[in-house]
Amino acid sequence: MDSASISAPQLRPFAGFAVEVAEPQVVGPVPHGVRRVIPILGGTVQGEGWSGRVLPGGADFQLIVNEGYAELDARYVVETDGGDLVFVQNQAVRSGPPALMQRIARGEPVDPGQIYFRCQPRFETASKALGWINERLFVGSGVRRPDCVVMRFFALD
Repeated sequence: MDSASISAPQLRPFAGFAVEVAEPQVVGPVPHGVRRVIPILGGTVQGEGWSGRVLPGGADFQLIVNEGYAELDARYVVETDGGDLVFVQNQAVRSGPPALMQRIARGEPVDPGQIYFRCQPRFETASKALGWINERLFVGSGVRRPDCVVMRFFALD
């Protein structure tokens, strides 16, 4: 079989998220880097044909691996305007020049074009309208602002 005949996945817009965050809780140096936990306060979601809000209570569990690279693992719940709940687990990497990464860690604004921020969100829901998201893969890009994280997610078709 010729693998060149397999079509590349297409990106289909899914949703834009604006996740409001609190000050980091710095656990400190651990065996593989510096552990930080960023509480999630709320936020908004604008999907393709749906919208919702980020419920408070989740967190982003971050590992600052080195001065220019961080691994992120955010877990939280979205409530759609129709009342359905969606569990989100978003694993991401963020990298860039160490001086800019330090500014992000301090909560300072940074030009998003200077930072690589890509993610792999997974979604779980009992919603009939959004049930298809349980069986798909997604990718996205993000920007860290001083008080929120803005992301755009795409379904892989």
